[in-house]
Amino acid sequence: MDIPNGELMPQPAPGATILRFDVYALDLRAGELFKSGRKIKLQGQPFRILTMLLEHPGELVTREELRRRLWSEDTFVDFEHSLNTAIKKLRRALCDEADKPRLVETLPRRGYRFVGSVVDHPSASLQLSTELPKGLVGKTCVLRDETGGDFVTLPIDEETMMEKQKLEAAADDLGLSLLFAAEKLLVVRAGMRVKVLEARSAHSCYEVRILEGEHMAKTAVVPDIYLV
Repeated sequence: MDIPNGELMPQPAPGATILRFDVYALDLRAGELFKSGRKIKLQGQPFRILTMLLEHPGELVTREELRRRLWSEDTFVDFEHSLNTAIKKLRRALCDEADKPRLVETLPRRGYRFVGSVVDHPSASLQLSTELPKGLVGKTCVLRDETGGDFVTLPIDEETMMEKQKLEAAADDLGLSLLFAAEKLLVVRAGMRVKVLEARSAHSCYEVRILEGEHMAKTAVVPDIYLV
């Protein structure tokens, strides 16, 4: 699933955290996955699951641990379906198979285990946290699409974000269309500037005000990996 004409992986910047395994490299700081130097499409939840698995290579990460770290208590989604969907997307990105796992092994009804070869192991200080950096609050950032696309879809609030996740997990295109029609989901061109207003650590997102384009002055919530 390499992105066509994928760009070569740049040298890690000072302070960047690169985890290498098999032929892959995971850039924790930028929220990007590379295979043999080419960027691979990997969405937010699968990315966080992979990071958790790499924190404890060879060890079981339970479904309950994943739920607690990635879905807050007040997130009303079908957790089982959402997790299964995220794992499928992760395996697709890694060209892995559930019945013949090279990297991600399923322990039925219990959880998952990373069984690949890890070159760089993250220290405890680099583990994924639900706490967001507060230093972004008050700053102007640029939006980016995690897959390298030209546009990002932003929910106007956390309730809409949770509804969006639920509809995407259920592949409910009609429900998503209704959110767009009600202007609860905004389509914003990547590269637009936003001002960060507040960190929402419970959902790993920030509240931002859009500073350019047709949605200028509107507020939305943005996953942390969408901001540079």
